[in-house]
Amino acid sequence: MEEKLGFTAIRTLLRGNCLCQLGWERVGDMTFMTDAAEINRQLSAVREFRRLKEEAEELPLEFFFDVRQGVARLKLKGTHMEEQELFELMRCLQTIGSFKEVVRDNQDENKCTESDLIVAKPKLPLRGGLGDTGSLAGIDEVKRSQNQNENNSQLSTLNSQLSTTPYPTLWALAKDVQAYPNIARRISQILDKYGHIKDSASSALFHIRGELKKAAGSVSQTLNSILRKAQQDGLIEKDVTPAMRDGRLVIPIPPSMKRKISGIVHDESATGKTLFLEPTAVVEANNRLRELEAEEKREIIKILSEVSDEIRPDVDGILESMKFLGEIDFIQAKTQLAQEFKAIEPEVLSHPHIDWVQACHPLLRNSLKRQNKDIVPLDITLTGNDERDAIHPKILIISGPNAGGKSVCLKTVGLLQYMVQCGLSVPMKENSTMGVFNTIMIDIGDEQSIEDDLSTYSSHLLNMKRMIKASNDKTLLLIDEFGTGTEPQIGGAIAEAVLKQFWERKAWGVITTHYQNLKHFAEDHPGVINGAMLYDRHQMKALFQLQIGRPGSSFAIEIARKTGLPEEVINDAAEIVGQDYIQSDKYLQDIVRDKRYWEQKRQTVHQREKDVEKTISRYETNIEEIDKERKAILRRAKEQAEEMLKEANRRIENTIREIREAAAEKERTRQLREELNDFRSEVKDIDTTEKDAAIEKKMQQILARRERKAKRKQEKAAAGQQVKGQRSKAEGQLSTVNSQLSPQPKELSPIEKLLKKFNEGDTSFDVKVTQKSSIGAMMDAERNKKSSMTRNVIDEHTRNFRHEIDVRGLRGDEALMEVQRFVDDAIIIGVGQVRILHGKGNGILRSLIRDYLNALPNVIGCRDEHVQLGGAGITVVDLG
Repeated sequence: MEEKLGFTAIRTLLRGNCLCQLGWERVGDMTFMTDAAEINRQLSAVREFRRLKEEAEELPLEFFFDVRQGVARLKLKGTHMEEQELFELMRCLQTIGSFKEVVRDNQDENKCTESDLIVAKPKLPLRGGLGDTGSLAGIDEVKRSQNQNENNSQLSTLNSQLSTTPYPTLWALAKDVQAYPNIARRISQILDKYGHIKDSASSALFHIRGELKKAAGSVSQTLNSILRKAQQDGLIEKDVTPAMRDGRLVIPIPPSMKRKISGIVHDESATGKTLFLEPTAVVEANNRLRELEAEEKREIIKILSEVSDEIRPDVDGILESMKFLGEIDFIQAKTQLAQEFKAIEPEVLSHPHIDWVQACHPLLRNSLKRQNKDIVPLDITLTGNDERDAIHPKILIISGPNAGGKSVCLKTVGLLQYMVQCGLSVPMKENSTMGVFNTIMIDIGDEQSIEDDLSTYSSHLLNMKRMIKASNDKTLLLIDEFGTGTEPQIGGAIAEAVLKQFWERKAWGVITTHYQNLKHFAEDHPGVINGAMLYDRHQMKALFQLQIGRPGSSFAIEIARKTGLPEEVINDAAEIVGQDYIQSDKYLQDIVRDKRYWEQKRQTVHQREKDVEKTISRYETNIEEIDKERKAILRRAKEQAEEMLKEANRRIENTIREIREAAAEKERTRQLREELNDFRSEVKDIDTTEKDAAIEKKMQQILARRERKAKRKQEKAAAGQQVKGQRSKAEGQLSTVNSQLSPQPKELSPIEKLLKKFNEGDTSFDVKVTQKSSIGAMMDAERNKKSSMTRNVIDEHTRNFRHEIDVRGLRGDEALMEVQRFVDDAIIIGVGQVRILHGKGNGILRSLIRDYLNALPNVIGCRDEHVQLGGAGITVVDLG
């Protein structure tokens, strides 16, 4: 079955992704599973490994070796592992340890201990009264027991919540696997980074190798001396160098010279033109060298045996760890295959279920990709229930033209279902869901058997017999060209009868056919649905697109005409089958065409509805943002207005204080306060929920009213003043004051126009071109007198002013009043720095005072006094 579905090729590709023999064998052991939990676990491992490759800085995937044979050999006493085997074992154990570290993700740091619960632990009520507890000590024991049980329960709950890892499936595989770090460390003590025994592996080996170096150096020196002398005597060529034969250093010489140089001939070249002579002078040195090499080998075996003896007790555990290494290799191979196929790990339900979106045959897609072609994805839904209704079908009957993709759909369903039940990722969209079938049975292709003396049709009937016998509500049947191979009329009847058996047994299936009676079967049997492979009749080409809900036409006439079959043959065939058949097939084609047209229209309308919804949503979002921004602007404007009022209030308070100190009229102070309160109430009455134009209009009205009031007051204050001309010195009294300067003629200067008006007896002229009369001078003198009195008051304040105030023991409002007077006096007399003693306490009085000071424009900053001078109990204020 795997060969027919194409799963053999999938298994071959998967084996090619393995890193070692361990994973290769694990791929061979991969089988069809029916346990949904195990399938989801394997898919979850692939999903987590894919994410791990993206998130981990360095994933240990370099050293995967199959060392099982060498490790298993250690079960026999007296055996040892070779250098390369130990080196590979060390690398494998290091890989296991590194992988556990990556997957664990600081598991231990997330663990909760009992001490972590002490602070948050609630007090448990003691159930019952004193009763027969015996004594107070007994009561305490009960409390401790209850609290301990509660702690254990909370500790278990928190650990289950906190000791989580981003890769739970991989961690479940790795957490109990032993990495044997001590063994890896012991091997690293005797092997270097190239896998060779270190000189320092033992003191004896260190001594032997030292002697070897000396002996080899002596042999080399003697041999080179002999070689140079022979070259000088012309016995051998100048470019000849020493060689190695049977572990001994020799000199290559011509055969004619063997009697002129004393020594032993160990070998000759293949042509016989070169002899390899060991000079007599180095024979003893070479013998000593061979003895030392033998001693080195014996010492190395001794070292390897000692290390092997240390490993021997853990052989079984190491072999189990190698299985884990093979499982990781298997998972990484599946992950790599999923990336090649652009596959996903879908949700797998515990019951039969097919709901696939844009599913693709992975092998076909790769083949088409090499031809620069695109595959047409498959959408298929079989979600039948016990009621077997048309909404939830179980059996899909696919019809359509030859070479239209019916068999591809069938094989796609079979291959993807088989892949997912082997724990492999499948190429489809993320919103797809799959189920589990206990059995998949197929009948695809020509199964004619010469050995069994079976014809094609007999083979199909034998398969039908087996399917009827084994099928149930958890069986998936895949039948290609159902009923073919015999006379069409009886073949169709038998196929319909067999299909009825499948339907009665509530089996699931995907069946391809050309028979009309099978197409009509779905109309009378709920749970069975037709599907059509679409065909473009105008362009005469298959679209390889499955459409569920209507049967498809075989387009036999059209395909025959496309292949170039003579028209008279086509006409004769049409007459033979009759016009009714031709017309019904034509109507069926028209229905399929119209449905395709309206389906495209529906998709277009649906897409445009989505676009409109997105546009409406975008506009609504923009309106909300604009409304929020408008409200924010109004809120900021109101805050700025209030801040301006506060600033104006501070300035007016300073002015009032100066007027009070200068003995000014109280009535004027009252008027100023009333004007300020009026303006504040007008601004606060503005409704920020109104439209922007209404708010702007009200603000303009308020400003206009205040401007008119200010002008009237200015005119009232200026009217009646005594003035005189700047040149004529003529005096008079102002009757009115122009609030605006009128443009003057070019031929008259402002002063000339003033003189002209004054001479004509008009006393209404601009104040800006006049000088104060002697009466005005008297008023200035009076004002200077008052200013002098103010300066005297300020001088008196300066003499009596103290740079520190103590407000401890006062209520908040009383303290603020004292601080306000104190700071005002400091500003008036020009003090740069003052101290306010408020104490520490709870810090409430300190916060109130500093909030008030930070709102004053003349305050540069506030800070705590030096710790030795009072610290946070005293605020130092810098004034500007």
